[in-house]
Order: sequence, then structure tokens, then C-alpha cells
Amino acid sequence: MNAPFKLGMNVARDMFQAYACDDNSFSIIRSVAVEMGWEAERVYKGGLRNAVQSLSVAASPQILFVDMSESIDPLADINSLAEVCEPGTIVIACGQVNDVRLYRDLLASGIQDYLLKPLNTDHVRDALSAAQAAFLAPRQDSGEAHTHVATAVIGVRGGVGASTFATSLAWLLSEQSDRTTAFLDLDLHFGTGALTLDLEPGRGLIDAIENPSRIDGLFIERAMVRASDKLAILSAEAPIHQPMLTDGGAFHQLEEEFRNVFECSVVDMPRHMLIQFPQLMADFNVVVVVTEITLAAARDTIRLLSWLRANAPHAKVVVVADKAQTNALEISRKDFEQSIERKIDVVLPYDMRLAAQAAKLGKPLAEVAKNSKLGQAYASAVGHILDAVDDEEGMASKKGGSLMAKLGDLKGMIPKRGDKKAQQDAN
Repeated sequence: MNAPFKLGMNVARDMFQAYACDDNSFSIIRSVAVEMGWEAERVYKGGLRNAVQSLSVAASPQILFVDMSESIDPLADINSLAEVCEPGTIVIACGQVNDVRLYRDLLASGIQDYLLKPLNTDHVRDALSAAQAAFLAPRQDSGEAHTHVATAVIGVRGGVGASTFATSLAWLLSEQSDRTTAFLDLDLHFGTGALTLDLEPGRGLIDAIENPSRIDGLFIERAMVRASDKLAILSAEAPIHQPMLTDGGAFHQLEEEFRNVFECSVVDMPRHMLIQFPQLMADFNVVVVVTEITLAAARDTIRLLSWLRANAPHAKVVVVADKAQTNALEISRKDFEQSIERKIDVVLPYDMRLAAQAAKLGKPLAEVAKNSKLGQAYASAVGHILDAVDDEEGMASKKGGSLMAKLGDLKGMIPKRGDKKAQQDAN
């Protein structure tokens, strides 16, 4: 993973090269390359292994298309490819394995896109057009790079206040921390994010689920509803009779675009999403677990914390106890913390008057309660989340470069179109 690239060569780099295993793929890639004004001779027979061998003695192109269908260990072979590519090379891969986990692992490694074989001319054209746009896009100054704060908010039980907290957190990050923030409400049928902010949800989220290949920077700009200059929301009120059929790829795509467009993202994550799409947790560096100090909530907090340790070990977990009432606790805070084997990070006092006032005004509870003890507790929660990301930045500075960094930190450079059809084909 951490083997260095070869030194940059003082020779001109091709704009495009491709390595295809079969005649059909070779023909399709070649025809699209010619259509885009690239040299047909830069499409070669042979897959990823042939690409590694060829590029070990020649300069890598700006855009590289590799066929992985003959690869036994795709991730190991991608690591080998990283060793012979110049930084900034934009890589598109194709293969026969229709597996969302592999797709996600490849994206995490720095691949821009993965297409499922047999190839389709339109899919290849879209992928290469996106790669060309990525190459032409201005690169961010590395001195201004920042860690995107991606936070998932999960309630251990219904009614504990997770959605209220998520909406308030998004408002606090945008208003008091002065960071551009995206708020995604994944309760597709009964979400309250837009309602809490006195907004109409629109069709953006449903369109994203139905057409994940459309998700890019322009889609985000048009589909999200603006709550303020620095806060935008994406939610839905899908008809109750209409199930949302998805493999979760659209949600991953949205989070990828949020990283490009916003400084922060907050996702109201219903518990059932963890069961259906556990892979989504890889997108978050902070997870807020919202609970109550009750026996049932203690049981479910234990279960959820255990699940997060197994499925999201990279994420910083912040435990928030909501609706706490003095002298009205079912069990003591001390007993609760002993049972979950960790401290509660934030306690939000219960204030029915302020909650009712926020609902009437169509404002987040943190805004209405900003001058109260509840508001102070909310402010401390934001501090915990931002401190977690600061810790992550400090640790990252001590570690070696990853394969993604070797490929030019593509995710931070470009508005990515993601898996395009691979996710749709996975449905």
C-alpha cells in the first residue's frame, strides 16, 4: 500500500490509455476513445497485469482504463498499479464481479469508477467524460485542504430525539461553526428534517435513489433545498405504498458529492439502514448515538455500540443522552454508564416548553434554545464532534500515504459520478 511511486519522468504523458481483456471491450473502448478525440492506438489488448508491466517502463497516462476481469486479487493488483503510476493519474476499472463491497473498496483505494462487464458504449462514454472533466478541473491547493466532517446520527430507539438532534446539529455546524453543511434525512417515508425547518422536501432524494448515475455536483445544486446560505437539506416524503428499492449506492454517492461541495454533512440515519446497508458507515468519521437514560435504551445502546465497534471501528463515537429530567430517571446515570461501559459525552436536559416553541416556529431546537442550558449542551455536542475530527487530522499527519493519495487524492479533486451503472445493475 505504501510503496512509493517512481519518480516523475521528463517525457510527455498520454492523455489516455486503456487495457482490455476481450474483443468486445476492446472495440467499445476504442470507439469511444476515437469519438472523444483520443488516439485509437492507445487502446491495448491485455488487462490490469499487462497495464502494470507496460507502465513500469513508460510514463503513465493522465486517464487510465484497466480491465480487471482476469485479476484473482483485484485490490492487490490495484496496489501494484499504484506503484507504477504517476501521482494524479485518473483510473477507471471494469470487471465481471458484481459486488458492491468490492466496488466500495476500489473507490476507497482511489479508483474513480468501476464498470460492470459486458461494457455498454453509453456507460463507457459517461465514465470517460467524467474522467476528462476531472482532469480539466482545477486542483485544490493542498495547503487549504481540510477534513470533511461526516456525521451519522443514530437513535437507539424510536422517540429518543435523534432526528431533532440531527437537525439541530446541522444548523449549529452551519450557523455557529460557520461551515457549509449538507443535511440528509434517510427516513424516506416519515422523515421530519424538512418539516422541522419549515421546508418542502422536494423530489431530490427520490430522484437520486431512482437515478444514482445522475448524482454529481450539478444535481446536488439543483436537488437540495436551501435552509440558509450555508445549510442545504435533502429529504423525502415518499408515498407509504411506495417502497424505495435500492442497494444503498445512491446514498454513498450523495455522501461522496457532499465531500466535494460541503465542509460538513449530517445524516439522520434510521436504525434499519444499518441492517440493510452496513457498508454506508464507511463514509462517516463521526457517529452520534442518541439515547435516553432508561433500561430499554441501555440495552439497545450496548447492542449498537458493539455493532459500531465491529462495523465502523474507524469512526469516533459520541454518546448523547436526550430528554434527561432531574429526579425522573428510570435508572441513574452512573448505572447507565456502567452498563454501556463508557461515559455519556453529552446530556441534553428535557425542556418541553422550548421543544413546543421550536415546533411552532419551524426552527431547529438548538436555535430556539441557544440561550438556555439546553443550548449550552448542544454547543458542547458540536465541540465533541469537531474535536473528534481534529484528532483524526492529527493522526493522519503521522501516517504514511495511502493508495488514494498516490493516485492524486482524486476524491478531493473532482465531482465524482460514482458507480454509475454498477450499482443499478446490482439491484
